Amino acid sequence: MIRPGKSGEPASDERNHDQTTQETEALDGALRVVGDSMSGKGCDVNTGDLAGEVPDLWASSGVRAAIRAKIPGSSGGAKGGRKADPSNNMNHETESATVPRTRDKQAEEALWTEFKAERGVWSEKMLMALQGGLKGKKWFSLIDKVWSERTLQLAWEKVASNAGGCGVDNITIGHFAKDSKNRLLAVSEHLKQGTYQPKPVKRVWIPKPGTKEQRPLGIPTVTDRVVQAALRMVIEPIFEKEFAPHSYGFRPGRGCKDALRQVDIKLKEGYVHVVDVDIKGYFDSIPHDRLMELVQGHISDGRILKLIKSYLKQGVMEEKELIETNKQDGTQQGAVISPLLANLYLNPLDWLMAQEGITMVRYADDMVMLCQSAKQAEQVLAKLQKWSEQAGLTLHPEKTKIVDMGQARSHFDFLGYRFRRTVGKMQIRRFIRPKSLKNIRQRIRPLTKRTSGRCLPSIISKLNPVLRGVHEYFHHAYKGELSRLDGWVRGRLRSILRKRNKGKGKGKGKDHFKWPNCYFDRHGLFSLEQARRKQIISLRNGANC
Repeated sequence: MIRPGKSGEPASDERNHDQTTQETEALDGALRVVGDSMSGKGCDVNTGDLAGEVPDLWASSGVRAAIRAKIPGSSGGAKGGRKADPSNNMNHETESATVPRTRDKQAEEALWTEFKAERGVWSEKMLMALQGGLKGKKWFSLIDKVWSERTLQLAWEKVASNAGGCGVDNITIGHFAKDSKNRLLAVSEHLKQGTYQPKPVKRVWIPKPGTKEQRPLGIPTVTDRVVQAALRMVIEPIFEKEFAPHSYGFRPGRGCKDALRQVDIKLKEGYVHVVDVDIKGYFDSIPHDRLMELVQGHISDGRILKLIKSYLKQGVMEEKELIETNKQDGTQQGAVISPLLANLYLNPLDWLMAQEGITMVRYADDMVMLCQSAKQAEQVLAKLQKWSEQAGLTLHPEKTKIVDMGQARSHFDFLGYRFRRTVGKMQIRRFIRPKSLKNIRQRIRPLTKRTSGRCLPSIISKLNPVLRGVHEYFHHAYKGELSRLDGWVRGRLRSILRKRNKGKGKGKGKDHFKWPNCYFDRHGLFSLEQARRKQIISLRNGANC
């Protein structure tokens, strides 16, 4: 448990007189009615006036009183709040200035870097306690960090930057932003009083890349996303310290490219017997009771645990009908807190494999184990099946397999790439996974219809951001893949020009001479192959410097 600061210590929650004045001016004239008229833009349903849609945050008299207390003139009579005692602030500044610096600045920065904690949410004392270890290895008082106005403000900024759709209350990011300060104050008071209850998530169905199937996505309300973001900022460093180094998914400072690079390295080192793992419906099958046991192993704050449980038990609303309540398994895909909880549940598997000396690379529920012999790969698969049964998870019987990458044409897919052993030089190269390639083409087709009424420069201006995004992620793919995709895109554009010249069908034959590749270069079309060449030249020049 982190003790509260003494009077002589600087505290992150204290504000000087100028900051208080700014907040006072921002809140002057509140309270306003929450739920102004909405046009329904960005929502599935136009509900018109939403004044009656969000009474839960404001109905409590305790919440209203607490917010009024932050408004000048609301307490201490007509002159209450006008007088300020500058002596307290001056004394605090004097005392803070005399506190000696006991830690080297570089060591302080190393702490923040190591635990990826959010400044303004965590303090240096908390990080030192995390580094040194707590008595009993549990955190007892954290909820006050969640309801802190500073934490909620940071959480709101993150949610706003990520945009996203509205939840079941039809309140968009833009609508929330119009009265964000009062809304955050209301959320803070509900968390303090223990009256906060998340709303059901809105279920939408989105296409599964590369297939005709659809998968469910849960969209929480903006308010719930803010609270989840605040909760995640508070508890993530605690679990981040426990996570294994070979876990890369949804972790600060790590990503897909790090995981792919590690797979590349191990394959070149001779770890060519690959256990390709697929957990069937992972996010929907995580048992709540076992997950909460893992959380309780590090956190004993009852209100934090209650908050996490409330998100796990969140109902699901589809087409205005509540279809799931009081679930026992699964965490919502689309929820801010879900990736952290999903990583936590697989963390014991990570350390089990590490203790056995098995090379593993995992990104969320996508994982591969790389072995040096077929016998070791079979043993790993058997251990994995046993662990999955004990954890209440199911391995996909068809997608979970052992691949011998020493054989020609053998392959496995990981994070959008296909690793394949070629026939001629027997090298393992990266290609774009067929499903990923199909998904890329599906994104490009609507922008390059033959019936498009846009001029060519306008079409290219819409097309280039997509192609740059493809290059950013897939520039490590074999050069032939990028060249073929470039040719397919130019072929789509030639078909548009052919139709405008009263031709029929796809661009072909003489069209390649009429509109050569350089024609599209002059119009500014982004070329995947040329971008790859420039990148290689740049890296070579940098190495020679």
